[in-house]
Amino acid sequence: MKYMLLIYAASDQQSSCTVEDWIAHEKEMKDAGVLVSGHSLADLVTATTVQVGPDGKRAVTDGPFAETREVLGGYEIIDVPDLDAALEWAAKCPGSRDGGAVVVRPIAEF
Repeated sequence: MKYMLLIYAASDQQSSCTVEDWIAHEKEMKDAGVLVSGHSLADLVTATTVQVGPDGKRAVTDGPFAETREVLGGYEIIDVPDLDAALEWAAKCPGSRDGGAVVVRPIAEF
């Protein structure tokens, strides 16, 4: 089953994770054959939000829509047997440390 791991960093804390931690984590997932895809996102200041109102008009604003204490920093899509396995991989993710969090969501297959 495929799961998306949404990797959030606390916006008010500095992470102790290094680039090497992320490289090792990705290698471990690749070696285990569970990594489908994943990407780090560019800095939050590069975000653009689009909303379409009831009148059908598009509104575009710079930055994220809402102020939050957490920032979505990236995602990974993994293919594992079940939720327990997905949770194990989420716990191994460097983004789960230092006030960060990894949200695990099953991918809907239509």
